[in-house]
Amino acid sequence: MKKLKLLTNIEESYDELRYKTSWPTRKQLVKSAIIVMIASAIIALLILVMDQVVDRLMHFIYSL
Repeated sequence: MKKLKLLTNIEESYDELRYKTSWPTRKQLVKSAIIVMIASAIIALLILVMDQVVDRLMHFIYSL
């Protein structure tokens, strides 16, 4: 009984991916990937700046 349900779920999932899902075009995919890379770089730079500020602040506090 469970095996039949599993096979039914797999078949339904395949049908949904094949016929109901709208896949992005290559151009859309590249554009989205570039946006994600730029956003990741900006966030990484912000974290780096915050880390440097906190590091210098801690060095200043502990040097007193």
